[in-house]
Amino acid sequence: MFQLEIPGFGKVELEHLVTDYTGTLSQDGRLLPGVRERLEEVSQFLKVHVLTADTFGMAREELQRLDLQVFVLEGPDHHIQKREYVKKLGSQHVFAMGNGMNDVLMLKEAKIGVAVLLAEGVSARAVEAADILVSSALDALDLLLKPKRLKATLRY
Repeated sequence: MFQLEIPGFGKVELEHLVTDYTGTLSQDGRLLPGVRERLEEVSQFLKVHVLTADTFGMAREELQRLDLQVFVLEGPDHHIQKREYVKKLGSQHVFAMGNGMNDVLMLKEAKIGVAVLLAEGVSARAVEAADILVSSALDALDLLLKPKRLKATLRY
């Protein structure tokens, strides 16, 4: 569990990290350097869930041997599937990361939503839906590993 009191934002009690894969944790299907190590650290205090359309078909392979759940989305309405997944976990206990249009509802639903801007880009709607915009998955994960950064960004 992750707990933090943020002035003006309130008490944060997180149990889950829910993240997109393609364009958030990876580029062209490959996990970005440094992400594996940070996910290992975060998984010591949060349950990690990767929700992905798996555009490049490499997510399971790239994430193997990590203590996390990979859920490959099927059929239409991926944006709704992601939101419902967060709701099922308990939205108030979720830190979510994403970059695409199909992440918008998930980012809005989570207690803290983080839009990640990589080479693939980030949807303007995802940025609007998020509480925070960062320039890499490493920066997003470091918000959890270095909570004073999170506090400084979200305080009123």
